[in-house]
Amino acid sequence: MRMDQLPTPCYVIDEDRLIQNLEILKDIETASGCRILLAQKAFSCYYYYPLISRYLSGTTASGLFEARLAHEEFQGENHVFSPAYKEEEFGEISTICDHIVFNSASQLDKFGARAREAGASIGMRINPLCSTQGGGIYDPCARYSRLGMLPTDPHIERLAEVDGIHFHTLCEQGAEPLLETIRAVEKSLGPYLKNKKWINLGGGHHITKPYYNRQLLIDEIKRLQDKYGAVIYLEPGEAIALDAGYLVSSVVDITRNGMDIALLDTSAECHMPDVLEMPYRPQIIGAGKKGEKPYTYRLSSCTCLAGDVIGDYSFDKPLKPGDRLVFLDMAIYTMVKNNTFNGMPLPAIAAKKGEAYKIIKTFGYQDFKSRL
Repeated sequence: MRMDQLPTPCYVIDEDRLIQNLEILKDIETASGCRILLAQKAFSCYYYYPLISRYLSGTTASGLFEARLAHEEFQGENHVFSPAYKEEEFGEISTICDHIVFNSASQLDKFGARAREAGASIGMRINPLCSTQGGGIYDPCARYSRLGMLPTDPHIERLAEVDGIHFHTLCEQGAEPLLETIRAVEKSLGPYLKNKKWINLGGGHHITKPYYNRQLLIDEIKRLQDKYGAVIYLEPGEAIALDAGYLVSSVVDITRNGMDIALLDTSAECHMPDVLEMPYRPQIIGAGKKGEKPYTYRLSSCTCLAGDVIGDYSFDKPLKPGDRLVFLDMAIYTMVKNNTFNGMPLPAIAAKKGEAYKIIKTFGYQDFKSRL
């Protein structure tokens, strides 16, 4: 199948690009001795789990369903962290996860002994109070954050009871902010890092970006291992499938209200919600910024949400119904966060290997109806 034969909208995973990312991450594992986990919250297209498991040590989950998916589909370690576990779910979590991270002393009291009895290694998430990204909804160290035990927590001595320490403070960042965070952790909680079996440095590491200082990361991992004698974990999500996916969309209609507006069969709100949440402007193959090329359009969707706008783009030729637009970097935080608001159909999912495309999943009315 060719790209022009794909149904739209359609997510496309580029296997060759995915492998390039995985090879970089495997090199980090080999050079540093760390273990890298797939953070399923960013990418959980399990069609590729057999491939990813050949490169990475395991997965990390945010709750029962992701943990179950990894247990069923991924060969490797199965880690889980949740701000609060539910009684009716913890029994299964404890039987399928080998690393369970708690968020508070009360959760440790409630579930810690049961996790150990099931054979799991237990840890505690900490909040080092070190913001390196300027706040916002993706900052786990923002004021009033619910994520992690504070250095000032009256129960902080409970860290001595767990096998490992977990902290996650980054979002799309380099090695330098990680080092800043590690120094903050060592300054406020250094004694609790001693005699730990493992230290999990969380996610948000843009390891597969060209600018990322990988040697700095490797050197820091080695330093931590030498100092504390612990296994070091990283759990990137974006880095694994960064720039490894596309979203193919079709123009449905052209309208005008002060500027030309192209209505697409895809939606920022439904199919790429981080465009509105971050916010950011995704790149499109062959398109430029507003006014850069002769024909400028505001790209929107067929939903009734007035603000469901992807952005303003310019093109070499006028757009017309039936034209296809290909959005870049659409593997991460898209399939995992999409929705059927307004009855918008979910995009199909296709695999790309070389120049060949294969549909691996489609969705229809029953998928919409079954969610309601």
